[in-house]
Amino acid sequence: MSLALNLSALASLVPAALMALRPESGAGPRLWAAVLIAGVGAIGWSVNRLLGHWDPGLGTALWISVAATLVVYAGTVLVRPWAGRLICLLGPYLLLVALLATMTARPTPAGVVDSLPSAWVVIHILVSLTTYALATLAAVAGLAVVLKEAALKAKNEDGWRAGLPAVADADRLQFQLLLMALVVLGVGIASGTVLELSETGRPLILDHKTVLSVIAFAMVATVLVLHARSGLRGRRAARVVLLVYLLLTLAYPGVKAVHALLLGP
Repeated sequence: MSLALNLSALASLVPAALMALRPESGAGPRLWAAVLIAGVGAIGWSVNRLLGHWDPGLGTALWISVAATLVVYAGTVLVRPWAGRLICLLGPYLLLVALLATMTARPTPAGVVDSLPSAWVVIHILVSLTTYALATLAAVAGLAVVLKEAALKAKNEDGWRAGLPAVADADRLQFQLLLMALVVLGVGIASGTVLELSETGRPLILDHKTVLSVIAFAMVATVLVLHARSGLRGRRAARVVLLVYLLLTLAYPGVKAVHALLLGP
């Protein structure tokens, strides 16, 4: 893949990242223009890279995660228009992820996935990406809760802080997203078990990704139960959400990072 295409895809995320400087632009045509440009760049890069085969490299995993997150974010804003205000946090984050993806992208041969049943492979990949995207947005909403509460406590809501959604809205959204992530993650673990059974004849291998995914599933379920029964709210809940997201980060692109950066290609 040419350097020009990589840089073009990276540049497509800049408008969304710059939305952090214009908190009043978290809605309307400017928001959708920035999301559309970013989506075209990230999805275009991913389609071009995966054309004809599945690339299991770290850079590709990160770029696909960016693309999936943008798609889920767009859907979230359609349902909850005020969620567009999260762009001031999400935009810079996705730009950093894309920068890391550009730095680590390298040609890699098709992996073992090519020998597995195509239908299950597609399902497993889609549910994994959807889970990661939902967790990303839940973490961003949780971070918005922490930052907004801190701004309210300090009586300082100027600049980009003014663009953050209300604490109650962001708190409610993060748990709605986590509930969806729990369902999708459960499907992902089940589909991964089917893939493992098809490949090795064993239902489950306790490797790095599987263990962290199961732990994340248990933590998400625990947080949701506490939220429903004991009123877990605000800063503490946001921190738990961020911890869950860290586990998912380690489970999905993190395992690629360990392989690519420590073990070599």
